[in-house]
Amino acid sequence: MSKLKQALTAARVESLPCEPGKNQTFHWDAKTPGLALRVTASGTRAYIFESRLFRKTIRLTIGDVRTWELSKARTEAARLKTLIDTGVDPREQRAEQEAAHAARHAAVTAKAHAGEHTLARLCDGYCDYLESLGRSSHSDARSIFNLHVKEAWSQEAALPAMDVTPEQIADMMRRLLDAGKGRTSNKLRSYLHAAYQVARAAKSKPSIPVAFKDFGITVNPVSDTAPDEAQNNADKNPLTPEELRTYWRIIRDEPGFKAAVLRLHLLTGSQRIAQFVRLRTQDIGQDEIMLFDGKGRPGRPPREHPVPLIEAAAQALSACEPQGEYALSTDGGKTHLAPTTLSNWAVEAVGDAIPAFQAKRLRSGVETVLAKAKISSEMRGRLQSHGIAGVQARHYDGHDYVDEKLEALTALYRLLEPSARKGRQKAIPSR
Repeated sequence: MSKLKQALTAARVESLPCEPGKNQTFHWDAKTPGLALRVTASGTRAYIFESRLFRKTIRLTIGDVRTWELSKARTEAARLKTLIDTGVDPREQRAEQEAAHAARHAAVTAKAHAGEHTLARLCDGYCDYLESLGRSSHSDARSIFNLHVKEAWSQEAALPAMDVTPEQIADMMRRLLDAGKGRTSNKLRSYLHAAYQVARAAKSKPSIPVAFKDFGITVNPVSDTAPDEAQNNADKNPLTPEELRTYWRIIRDEPGFKAAVLRLHLLTGSQRIAQFVRLRTQDIGQDEIMLFDGKGRPGRPPREHPVPLIEAAAQALSACEPQGEYALSTDGGKTHLAPTTLSNWAVEAVGDAIPAFQAKRLRSGVETVLAKAKISSEMRGRLQSHGIAGVQARHYDGHDYVDEKLEALTALYRLLEPSARKGRQKAIPSR
């Protein structure tokens, strides 16, 4: 059956139909041998080329009309016709070109993975990502990666991140465990797992920087390793009420910046030290301070954590003389105190007055004495910014609980200061 031909035009390319009852219809061009417009029943339109070589029909798709102009489709059809006339099968030529392109792409990808998308680069990229989100943990993660991946395992750090195995991750953890650094081993695992998860999710989560896609992570090798559960036990040695009162008596009337910082830390509920020392001057209000809780799911910004001030806490804050960017600083607010500095100050102040004293025992001690004071577990969690879970709490409960936190801090002060039990400790008015 002869093919009906007509000179294709831009208007005809847009309007020529698929014949009723057919899956596709070919409209042949009268100007260019072998060129046709293919219109399907679903409405797709593409240019195709058809000819015969060695008595066999050959048909190739040139491309969709939305990306191929008619003039360019005619040029391509003429080129394919020339190949046919010289005895070359354009399908074989196209296959060779696609294979060569795939080989070049694979070589470029392998080179990129080897040079740019290494485990070390993934670690650095993840730390930069945490920093961009305002997560304070970026500095801890960076330190651990530098010491216990890039320096301790330089060959593995230079591998493409996608090629690192669970066994290699486990060996990194094992070396730390053997050195008696079980907690660091678990932290290394946690940070590596989060880094791989971010890169893995980048393909489907648009909020993650597109650069993570280039690592080609489809499987998280850290998932097949296991942490040392013995190192994750919570502190089971909180300060007793009497020990807390001893600590308060030591720092209560001590002059100077150090003691003022320690008083403020205790009277605000012994917040996480790493978050507390990062208090910014601009986040100090008349009746509260605003901390930012960076603990939580990877990829989420820090959560606002308002902490009200009782009168004694406000006096301690004033004694710290906040200025510059950071309120708790020894250089005029340019940098904040290091968490270890505050911890060491607390240990130095206590000396031998409290056996086996550690600053971390303050937080659990406050929680324990508040429990004895009948402060609910929910309010203790709200005050110390932990235990906030569930869909309702995360997404629907917009109450800031400042008044309830103020009641808990007032109860804490009464436990610390016997004189406050007789006369109510004056609190900074709530908003």
